[in-house]
Amino acid sequence: MPEHTIDTSEMPSEGPKTALKASDREKTVIRTSFIGIAANVFLAAFKLIIGFLSSSVAVVMDAVNNISDVLSSVVTIIGTKLANKRADRKHPMGHGRIEYLSTLIIAALVLYAGITALIESIKKIIDPVTPDYSVVSIVIIAVAVAVKVLLGLYVGKKGKDVDSDLLRASGKDALFDAILSASVLASVLIFVLSGVSLESYVGVLIGLFIIRSGIEILRNTLSKILGERPDPELTSKIKSLIGSIPGVRGAYDLVMNSYGPEKIIASVNIEVPENMSAADIDAISRQAQALVIKETGVILATVGVYSFNVEEYETGTIYNSIRETVLSHDWALEIHGLYVDNDAKLIRFDVVISFDVKAEDALAELYKEMDELHPDYDFYIVADADISD
Repeated sequence: MPEHTIDTSEMPSEGPKTALKASDREKTVIRTSFIGIAANVFLAAFKLIIGFLSSSVAVVMDAVNNISDVLSSVVTIIGTKLANKRADRKHPMGHGRIEYLSTLIIAALVLYAGITALIESIKKIIDPVTPDYSVVSIVIIAVAVAVKVLLGLYVGKKGKDVDSDLLRASGKDALFDAILSASVLASVLIFVLSGVSLESYVGVLIGLFIIRSGIEILRNTLSKILGERPDPELTSKIKSLIGSIPGVRGAYDLVMNSYGPEKIIASVNIEVPENMSAADIDAISRQAQALVIKETGVILATVGVYSFNVEEYETGTIYNSIRETVLSHDWALEIHGLYVDNDAKLIRFDVVISFDVKAEDALAELYKEMDELHPDYDFYIVADADISD
């Protein structure tokens, strides 16, 4: 077996780099949020003036929506500051998940604004007031639409650049606002040209759109808190990186836990020949950790080991029959860690089982088939969940 060594000069010093990256990210999120606050305060002030002067409930509700955006930006700033607090004894993985909680608050604010807009608009349908628009008010509403489009695109891009759910949610909300403001402008123009007042109905539409946006933000954030399936491109890249290390036959059971957008902790099992020394395995493990964090930013905290019989694997006498039988089932997605202990007459392996079947039922079927296939051996089969691609 060749000796495995690590070039320590290529091992990244992740402490300062990560801190710098987090600092830049925090500055970008806060700067973008302040821009959003300034824009929304400006828009809300003008819309409130126009709304009250023209007795337009749609314009007033649009202004209320802008005020909720200001509150959302404030929450974004506070949440980002708290999320970037240094790790401590009580929270050794840092405070990054506060960002998810902050996004929940934003979702609640958006929902509140939507429900308020809906209720007030329904009231105006029941007890209507004829609006009175000036040319200046129409121009200001049109400018507001353009500002919201630009703001939404800008904030959304910054959110994508720094991987911030808070900014992505704010950017998406701003684009929704632009659509709603455009509908307000359309109702104003229809009233001016035809005398038909649709603004209360537009207000209802605005409320429903805002509520839908809030529910979507809430659903997406709760999904992240519950724990989503990792990005298949990222998991494939990590497994490929580890598999490229000499001596590693494959990487399996990749588990990834997010402690915030910038902190992912992972564990993985690698398959190596049974005659590999502890020193070789230690070298491979460290090389895998350095390679993964350098190329992906993911912290590989644990590297477990599967061993395989070189002789049995090369002859394929038992290996092929077991693999063929196991993978003949649609619910058997992968088999790994297959080891044949001829002295103890024991065969052990793991099988990744689809969520379409019950693991206990699948195991019972496999044990029965294995006993029939190789009656001279005992089997130890572990059912793995399909947690990553």
